[in-house]
Amino acid sequence: MIRNLLSKADEVLIGGGMANTFFKAQGYPIGDSLVEDDVLDTARELVKEGANKLRLPVDVVIADDFADDAQQKVMPTGPVPDGWRILDIGPDTAAVYGKAIADAKTVVWNGPMGVFEFPNFAKGTFAVAQSVADSDAVSIIGGGDSVSAVNKSGLADKISHISTGGGASLEMLEGLELPGLAALEDK
Repeated sequence: MIRNLLSKADEVLIGGGMANTFFKAQGYPIGDSLVEDDVLDTARELVKEGANKLRLPVDVVIADDFADDAQQKVMPTGPVPDGWRILDIGPDTAAVYGKAIADAKTVVWNGPMGVFEFPNFAKGTFAVAQSVADSDAVSIIGGGDSVSAVNKSGLADKISHISTGGGASLEMLEGLELPGLAALEDK
């Protein structure tokens, strides 16, 4: 999906658990953060291919436990200490991403920026949601977690289109043929 987006989008902003995989692929220790080890080679390739378009967090919020009341701190992107995990993008990243969104004509968003289910780690996701809501861009939110996050932020009414079809949204972004649309085109 990211490879396909890099060929079409001006910028691809990465956050949430997906960012951790990119950090590990670049050689950063990521502590106890969620990571997809089976796609590290792909992440390395995408960092090279998307050097001018792929945006990764510049700072992150880390916690010493996977809990809303965990001790937390903001740190620049880099080695995460053992026993800590990345649970959100940091405020500098939210500002950088907000600027990119403000300049966009179209925003397609799939996936929260952090563990928005925990109020103490929802700030990045809600900041991005606010940036999307404040922009003049056509905004398309796809996927259950993203929809839930935007609803929880109270900004759903400021989004152009919200789709709960996360799997279908991802397939569309990958450039795959969607069976329902293919059937309509046959008629």
